[in-house]
Amino acid sequence: MSFPLPNASTDLTGQVALVTGASSGLGYRFARVLASQGAKVAIAARRIDKLEALAAEIRAAGGTALPIEMDATDAGQLVAAVAKAETELGTVTILVNNAGIPDAQRAHKMSLELIDRVLDVNVRAPFILACEVARRLIAAGKPGRIVNIASVAAFSYAGGGAALYSVSKAAVARSAEVLAVEWSRYNINVNAIAPGAFASEMMDGMLSRVGDMTQHFPRKRLGDPAQLDSTLLYLVGPASEAVTGTVIRVDDGQGGR
Repeated sequence: MSFPLPNASTDLTGQVALVTGASSGLGYRFARVLASQGAKVAIAARRIDKLEALAAEIRAAGGTALPIEMDATDAGQLVAAVAKAETELGTVTILVNNAGIPDAQRAHKMSLELIDRVLDVNVRAPFILACEVARRLIAAGKPGRIVNIASVAAFSYAGGGAALYSVSKAAVARSAEVLAVEWSRYNINVNAIAPGAFASEMMDGMLSRVGDMTQHFPRKRLGDPAQLDSTLLYLVGPASEAVTGTVIRVDDGQGGR
C-alpha cells in the first residue's frame, strides 16, 4: 500500500454526502464545506425554503446540491431521504448526522411530548439514518464515512436546564463508538465530533434565554463554525482511513476535563 507524503488529502471527488439539519447553523456550513471539496451534497431539513437557498449558493460556487425536505421525527421520511439522495446523486458514502434540538428545560418540568421529541431527533433519527446508509453501502460493497455531531455536553453537565440534551448527546457519541465496531469489517468508519458552544441559530436561542454565557469560558467567545471545517474534512477524507470509533472534542477549552 502506497500513501502520499503527507497523507492529508481532503479531496471528496466522487463522494455523495447527506447532511441533516442543513438549513442553518453548523449543518449549513458543513454542506458548503463538503461541496467545496468535490462531494455531491444532499441537504436535508424541515425548512425547504432555506435548503433551496443553500442549494443555489452551492450551485453558484460550482457544486452539486439536492434539497430534501425531511422531518427527523418521522422514520419514513428518514429512510426516504436516503433513498432520494441515492436515486438522484448515487449511493450515499458520507453521512453527517447533524440535526439536533435542545431541551431547554429542567428535567422534572419536561412534558412527555418534549422528552419524546428530543430523543426522536437527537438519538433515534441519527441511529436510523446511520443504519440505512450502512445497509446500502454494504449492499453496494462500498466504503463509507459516518460522522455524528455530539456535544461536549455529553461529557460534562453543570445544570441549567439541558439534562436530556446531555443524555442524548452522550448516546450520539456512544453510537459512533459501537457502530464503528459493527461496521469496520465493511470499511465503514463511524466517528463523532463533540463541539462546544459555537455560533448558530440554536445557540442564539440559548443566549436569549440564559444571557451571555461566554464570559464564563476561558477565551470568552463562541466558536465559529469555520473552526470545525478541518475536523470534519479529516473524518470524511481519505487521510483518516484508519480512524473509526473516535469522538473528537472541539470546544475551545470551554468544557473542562
